[in-house]
Amino acid sequence: MSDAERSLFDDLDDVLRNGSPDKRVDMLRRVTDLFLSDADRLNDQQIGVFDEVLVHLINKIETKTLAEISARLAPVENAPLDVTLRLARHEAIAVAGPVLTNSTRLATHDLVEIAQTRGQDHLLAISGRPRIETDVTDVLLDRGNRAVVHKVAANAGAKLSETGFAALLKASENDEKLAEKTGLRLDIPVRLLRELLMRATEAVRLRLLSRSPPELQDEVRLALQIAAEQVDRESSVPRDFRAAKSFVELLKKNNELDETTLLGFAEARKYEEAVAAISLLCSAPIEIIKPLMQSPRDDGLLIPCKVAGLDWSTVSAILDVKLPLNAKPKPDRERLKADFAKLTKSNAERLLRFWQVRHVSAKSA
Repeated sequence: MSDAERSLFDDLDDVLRNGSPDKRVDMLRRVTDLFLSDADRLNDQQIGVFDEVLVHLINKIETKTLAEISARLAPVENAPLDVTLRLARHEAIAVAGPVLTNSTRLATHDLVEIAQTRGQDHLLAISGRPRIETDVTDVLLDRGNRAVVHKVAANAGAKLSETGFAALLKASENDEKLAEKTGLRLDIPVRLLRELLMRATEAVRLRLLSRSPPELQDEVRLALQIAAEQVDRESSVPRDFRAAKSFVELLKKNNELDETTLLGFAEARKYEEAVAAISLLCSAPIEIIKPLMQSPRDDGLLIPCKVAGLDWSTVSAILDVKLPLNAKPKPDRERLKADFAKLTKSNAERLLRFWQVRHVSAKSA
């Protein structure tokens, strides 16, 4: 032991017993300096001695100094364990953050416990670790806010369980940036990639195709092809409207057909019944409504819906019926909502009458 080390330990007991705050801070820094200078040569027993001393010294130390000590100990592979845990659990993120993000001394169960009990800043710090196990990411995705979820999704070192990927897919439904980050993960299961692409907007699909790494390009192209084929299959399914039409006509005869009934059909994805109900509520032949429902464009369907006096919530549910199950609404939904609000019932009635006249003319030609 050097003369400086002997002097340090001679002073330590006095500081722990009677030292002022300034002396404790000075001693904390000196002990930390000594540990860091010899860290690669210390055995477990010696590290344990430093650990016990540092744990005593950090009591009643100001946050600024603790943050400094945390930043210095965080990257050290054999940092004293107990003091590392105390710093990681500290309520101030300036203290906890460096250790939560960088320390390899924290075990998975330590990170799970902190993620379950601390706030969003602590979760965000954990989300930036170079390597995160699934037990931890499950908690982060369950408790984390948008920033945490995005950071986990973008972290290639964060392992995700099936539960974790399911949480990302759910959160991606209304978040294009998150959908893109999730789709770019090399570890995303093929089945879930296809499901994500089914729900994604066209813009997200194109960005994924252009930004995905070479090893994922073929899989993204295949998933896009399968998604497109599924949409085509669903839109071209032969449909028999006879039973639905008879049922809806009976509802009307019994004064049981109204907007609420139509909304129920739409929410239950009863395609034929919804088409038949729109037809009767706007007094237009079902042959006019069917092509509007099958069209890739949605604007035309606004006309009979306005004539029927429907609220936008019902119209939106009907538009969802046009899409494959679990598919995300098209990005122009808000524009359609504005167009529907501006459309007057009288103008919609005039246009629908024109379509009816043209339909009758075409039949008689």
